[in-house]
Amino acid sequence: MRITVAAVGKLKEKYWRQAAAEYIKRLAPYCRLEVCEVPDEGFAPGLGPAEEEKVKAREWLRLARCLRPGSYLVALDARGEQVSSEELASRLERMALAGQSDVTFLIGGTLGLPGEALRRADWRLSFSRLTFPHQLMRVILLEQIYRAFKIVRGEPYHR
Repeated sequence: MRITVAAVGKLKEKYWRQAAAEYIKRLAPYCRLEVCEVPDEGFAPGLGPAEEEKVKAREWLRLARCLRPGSYLVALDARGEQVSSEELASRLERMALAGQSDVTFLIGGTLGLPGEALRRADWRLSFSRLTFPHQLMRVILLEQIYRAFKIVRGEPYHR
């Protein structure tokens, strides 16, 4: 499988970069993984809804450059479908068996993804109704992708 994690914002702290690098290394035997990182849009606190949408739209323009034609788009969205690790593994396995072996996961910036990105997504996935910093979300996503491959292959992984 070819998996892309398209994310707004840098992993600024060393510990986030180290954690992401560890899962990227662990994923190497299972898939072709690419991380496409685009700059976040600076903004002042206290924006109104219209201004927030403009910020998200500018970030989306940059993020959209990471997309390949035909890639299955998974938007991380707090209002999306919540699944277990086993269900995520099963879904990725079914996609691969059906010939859909190019998957792109979208992680928005501080304000999330704009409506256009959510409408364009093939699947809206939620890891929780809780809100996570986008840097932590990237590490969680990489870990869950790794866990999914371990589950699919029946390999042991800590619980």
